[in-house]
Amino acid sequence: MTLIASVSGIRGTIGGEINDNLTPVDVVAFAAAYGSWIKTKHQSATVVVGRDARISGPMVQALVQQTLVSLGIDVIDVGLSTTPTVEMEVVRKQAQGGIIITASHNPKQWNALKLLNNKGEFINAEDGAELMQYVNDQSYAFVGVDALGKISVVEDALSLHIDAILKLPQVHVAAIKAAGFRAVVDGVNSSGGIAVPLLLEQLGVKVHKIHCTPNGEFPHNPEPLKEHLIDLSAAVTVQHADLGIAVDPDVDRLVFMDENGLLFGEEYTLVACADYMLQSEKGPLVSNLSSSRALADLANDYGVKYHASAVGEVHVVAKMKDVKALIGGEGNGGVILPALHYGRDALVGIALFLSHLAKENTSVSALKERYAAYVMHKKKIELSPSWDADDLLGAVATAFADARVTTIDGVKIDFDDSWIHLRKSNTEPIIRLYGEAKSQANMVAKIDKIEAAIAAFVASV
Repeated sequence: MTLIASVSGIRGTIGGEINDNLTPVDVVAFAAAYGSWIKTKHQSATVVVGRDARISGPMVQALVQQTLVSLGIDVIDVGLSTTPTVEMEVVRKQAQGGIIITASHNPKQWNALKLLNNKGEFINAEDGAELMQYVNDQSYAFVGVDALGKISVVEDALSLHIDAILKLPQVHVAAIKAAGFRAVVDGVNSSGGIAVPLLLEQLGVKVHKIHCTPNGEFPHNPEPLKEHLIDLSAAVTVQHADLGIAVDPDVDRLVFMDENGLLFGEEYTLVACADYMLQSEKGPLVSNLSSSRALADLANDYGVKYHASAVGEVHVVAKMKDVKALIGGEGNGGVILPALHYGRDALVGIALFLSHLAKENTSVSALKERYAAYVMHKKKIELSPSWDADDLLGAVATAFADARVTTIDGVKIDFDDSWIHLRKSNTEPIIRLYGEAKSQANMVAKIDKIEAAIAAFVASV
């Protein structure tokens, strides 16, 4: 099955059969449900719509926008854009919602509708449950010809987003310009190929672009992981660059490479940005349960509080608001700076990271040496139909009752020198296992213990 509808949106592969793939019928139905839900919240409604550079993007955007128009909703079309840009535009235009047409790090045959509320933030579970009632009931009320919505095109959303970043007091434009950085950018032939070079050029960074033509033909798997960034690594060394920068197709995830073409580590993007922020202002830090302990270590070094949320941007944002976090995000390279907006934003992450490098007058490799070195491990555990996933997780928690166990999102087991986190997938019949330790041997030992606990559960079923 390649069509997944949930409280956070709808995603699937283009083409195929209705209700089994992301067909035009499915796009219209979900957009109609979202628009109908928005209309129950507001007397009149405007929705911002933008997309990444996927081949199917213009088609899906046209279907979404005209469906909203048919419901009497006005549309602000920002066209080819980034997820954080659309989020900020919802706030700037005082719109009642937003839709970002992107399947994030999924391959080119995928597309999706990511849904925002009137704060420019992803809708929460409660709102999503209400929305899904419209999806299930298909109760849409389309308006007559005299009440149709209108579409207006906005062309300066990205430039205004970048301007807002440059005006942040935390971003030291002069210091970055004086440093004379050389950077290689991999935009995975999507929106980042436009957005990242635009930001860097205004920061005085000399840019060498690879895969920056926004045609949706991804030159490699679009998830910005080490094994997918071979071209970036080679280009950094050939160009004698100070760093490499890679983003995902909708520019909310960010990873760096050092001057030797070695990955800085997606888990350390947020750590480095938080380190920089804490040097001038103290405040709590937030990441999700599956993110590196290096952020908690950093918080301890600065004498500030660290808080962990359930996995998912909406949960991170809720926790950040609750504790009034200085900065937060996720270990997948997502940086959230409340001083700008409550959303993962690769562009502001780049500006903070370069400010850090410039002010410290150091290299990317030397900066990495400052942070606690951890080994991260991620795997999938296939679920048998005869297993109850909740019972399995409960059995694991019981088996490690002598450790620190957290159950707000699956089961996380914290040991003094490592941790393991298991949680059910929302989209596949699997349990995701994340782990981290100071050494590979330690990591393997902990995973062996977890797998022994799972085997004992299976034997008892």
